[in-house]
Amino acid sequence: MARADPATSGGLRRRIGLPLLTAYGVGIMVGAGIYVLTGVAAGAAGMWAPVAFLIAGIVAIPSALSFSELSARIPEAAGDSSYIEIGLGLHWLAVLVGWVNVVVGTLTGSAVLRGGVGYLTAILDIPTAWGIIGLGVILTVIAIVGVLESLLFAGLLTVVEVAGLLLVAGAGFLAAPVAEWSVPLPAPEWSGIAVAVIFGFFAFIGFDDMVNMAEETHSPHSILPRAILLALAITAVLYALVSLAAVRAVPRDVLGDSERPLTLVWEAGTGTGSGFLALIAVAAALNGVLAQIVMSARVLFGLGKRSPSLRRFRVTSPRFGTPVLGTVLVGAVTIGGALALPVDTMAELTTWALLAVFAVVNVSLIGVHRLQPETPFPVPRWVPWLGAITCVVTLVVGLAAELG
Repeated sequence: MARADPATSGGLRRRIGLPLLTAYGVGIMVGAGIYVLTGVAAGAAGMWAPVAFLIAGIVAIPSALSFSELSARIPEAAGDSSYIEIGLGLHWLAVLVGWVNVVVGTLTGSAVLRGGVGYLTAILDIPTAWGIIGLGVILTVIAIVGVLESLLFAGLLTVVEVAGLLLVAGAGFLAAPVAEWSVPLPAPEWSGIAVAVIFGFFAFIGFDDMVNMAEETHSPHSILPRAILLALAITAVLYALVSLAAVRAVPRDVLGDSERPLTLVWEAGTGTGSGFLALIAVAAALNGVLAQIVMSARVLFGLGKRSPSLRRFRVTSPRFGTPVLGTVLVGAVTIGGALALPVDTMAELTTWALLAVFAVVNVSLIGVHRLQPETPFPVPRWVPWLGAITCVVTLVVGLAAELG
């Protein structure tokens, strides 16, 4: 398969290396879940929330490996659509999945934006709507200015949010344990764990976003797979520490009812105010929203290559080298979604959609294996089969638990 020009790609500029791309992935995964959804998962699964996050991470591994190989083989924006087009030869499905990713990206950004503003209003007396609109507009402008500038800003926010998570984990392990933290632990509530796995999987979906930066990454055939696996490993460790600390320090019903669960963990462990932690949570949310705006605009850019009706999104700014039209559209819809929908609803909708997309992408890799056996980053042939099966099973079990 032909490789894109190393300096530019369709008007996009290759300016991203391994550290920035890894930080981008960590920022998406951490910003999308841990500060906002830890309480929801704990409310559903109780003391078994860390197990739910572990299961979600295991479910994500085969798909992450499939995406790693596909991103090395086919380094294009709108990666999922390209993989389906080449692996399955179904243009209509490729375009449909591209649109699903755009919608999912905007809903994810909306969920994180709303959750971040929830932390912000705890320390600043501002209306929620004005906070959503103001932050949404600022992040959209940053995304327009340039991908390197966006990812440098996101990388700085990632450092801040990871530091905050380590502080929270330390506080949680210093706190007096709740009554449920005893031996033996309460019996597992499998329906609750299944629901929590859905929220946990939502927290690991950043690798899907990372592949859409392929046309702006130096040597994507080698950097993308490494960045995906590094980001997933770093994030899994953080989730394990923080979720365990949270259920140890704060009762499940209190965590489940809170829009700012990690501030409760900090207060339980230190006995001091959590204003600074709220600021860190806002930084995490900003990171997650910016990442989703940047990613979704690149999916529209990539779809413009494959669908004549979307060619207008293929145009980039001569000054900034970014897809301005797509960025503005995604930013506006992200703000609208944050104003209209609750966080848990958006998280569930996006996770169900992505589980279906991931299953199709794994099947696409099976098709690509048959067309072209050689690859810069090979994974065992059974990996996409396992990825597809785990995604379908998780989707069916999660839906059954939610509807039941």
